[in-house]
Amino acid sequence: MKVLQVILRLAGFFSSLWGICMYSEKRETIAAIATAVSDSGIGIIRISGGDAIEIADKLYRNVKGERILKKYGSHTIHYGFIVGEDGNTVDEVMVSVMKAPGSYTAEDTVEINCHGGILMMRKILDLVIKAGARAAEPGEFTKRAFLNGRIDLSEAEAVMDIIHARNEFALKSSVKQLKGSVSDLVKEIREDIIHEIAFIEAALDDPEHFDLEAEGYDGMLLGKMEKIDRQVQKLIDSADDGRILAEGIHTVIVGKPNAGKSSLLNVLTGEERAIVTDVAGTTRDILEETVMIGGIMFRILDTAGIRSTDDVVEKIGVERAEKAVSEADLVLYVIDSSVPFDGNDEKILDMIEGKNTVVLLNKSDLLSVVSEENLLSVLSKRENLNVKKIIKTSMKDRIGTDLFLETVRELFFHGDLTYNDEVYITNARHKEALQEVHESLLQVKKSIENRMPEDFYTIDMMNAYTALGRIIGAEVGEDLVNEIFSKFCMGK
Repeated sequence: MKVLQVILRLAGFFSSLWGICMYSEKRETIAAIATAVSDSGIGIIRISGGDAIEIADKLYRNVKGERILKKYGSHTIHYGFIVGEDGNTVDEVMVSVMKAPGSYTAEDTVEINCHGGILMMRKILDLVIKAGARAAEPGEFTKRAFLNGRIDLSEAEAVMDIIHARNEFALKSSVKQLKGSVSDLVKEIREDIIHEIAFIEAALDDPEHFDLEAEGYDGMLLGKMEKIDRQVQKLIDSADDGRILAEGIHTVIVGKPNAGKSSLLNVLTGEERAIVTDVAGTTRDILEETVMIGGIMFRILDTAGIRSTDDVVEKIGVERAEKAVSEADLVLYVIDSSVPFDGNDEKILDMIEGKNTVVLLNKSDLLSVVSEENLLSVLSKRENLNVKKIIKTSMKDRIGTDLFLETVRELFFHGDLTYNDEVYITNARHKEALQEVHESLLQVKKSIENRMPEDFYTIDMMNAYTALGRIIGAEVGEDLVNEIFSKFCMGK
C-alpha cells in the first residue's frame, strides 16, 4: 500500500499540473507595455492569451487595409498600421505573431512594435484593452510561462535576475539558470531520491521478494545519500560565492575622522567621489558607491568618522555608521598610523567585533606612531575580533591596494573568480530549501547508522524530495507563486 501512496502522490501532482495547463486556455487575454515607459525609438505592447490575435486584428491593418493577422503563420512579423475607433491611423507599426505553444507564455502572443513615445505606447495599450484585453499584473507573462509548463520556477526567477544583473558574472549565471542549470541538477537529485523511496516502499510491501538486509541495501543507500548530500553541500557552499559575485561585497569603511576613509573611497572608485580635506569630520553621512575592482564588485559605504562629539549631526552620522557595520560583509578599518591610538579606536573595536575585518594602517608615508606590532598587541587583548589582515597603506601614494584585493579574494571566495561551468546558487530561497534538504539527508544517514526501521528513511527522504521541489515549483502554493511574480516588472 505504501508504494501505492507514493505513486498516487506523484499522480496527483501531475494531475494538478495538467489541470493548470488546461486552465490556461480559459484565462483572460492580457496586455502591457513590455519596454521601459520612457521616450525611446521603439516601444512594444505585448498581448498574450487565447484571444490575442483576434484582439490585435481589431486594431491592425496591413498596407492594403486588410485585417488578416489570423491568416499569418507563427513567428512572422508584418508591417502595417494601428487604427483607432474612428478608423484613423494611430501609428505605423511592425506586428509580431507567435502562436501557442511556441511563444514566451506558451499562449498566442502578439507584440506591437510602435514608436517609443510614452503617449503613443499608452494610447495603443488603451486601444488593446478596449478591444478586449485586460491590463497585465506585474510578472504575469512570466507567471503564465511557468503555469503553462514552459519554464519551472527557478528558470522564471532567473528571468528577473537577468533584468537586474549588475555585472558579467551575475548575467552569465542568470542565463545559465534560465537554460536550466539549477533545475536540471535539482531534477536529477529528486529522481535519485524518489527511486530509492519507491524501492524501499516496494520492499516493505513485498518482503518475500525483497530482503533488504540480506542484499546489504542499508550500506548501499548510505553511500548514495552521502553522495547526494555532497552535491547539495556543494550547492549550498556556492550560494555565498554566488550572492557576493552577483550582488557585490557589502563593504563598510570605518575609522576616526581624518584617517583616510574618504581618500580610500576615492582610490577604490577611481574618482573624487568624497570630499577630502585636512578638517576632521568632513564626512557626516554615509556615501555609497558600487564599483568593480579586479573582477570583484564592491558595494562600498564610507561612514562618518567615529569620535566623541557634541555635534548633533555628527552624532547621527556615527549612529548610522554603527548600523552599517552591523549589516556589512566586510569592514575596512582605516587607522591613521601617524596618530596615537585612543578611546575612539576602542569604540571602533567594540563596533567591529565579530565582523570580517581588514585593518588598513594608513599614512605609511608619514612618521608612524602606531606600528603593526603595537596594533597586534592591542588586538590580542580582545577575543571577539575577526581581523583577517593588517595592511600598511598610503592613499596618497596608492600603496597596499593590490595586497588588499588579494586579501579579499582569499577571504570571500572558495576558488578562482573567473566564470566557469560550475552551478552557482544566487537565490536566497533556493539556499534555504537546500539547507532543509541537507538536514533531512543527515537524518536519513543517522537512521541508517542507528539501524532504524526503513519506514524512518522514507519520511526524511520524502522531506528532502519536497524541499527540492520547492526550488523548481513542483511543491509550492499559490501564495508563494504570487509573491515571487509580484516582484517582477510590468510587461515581463
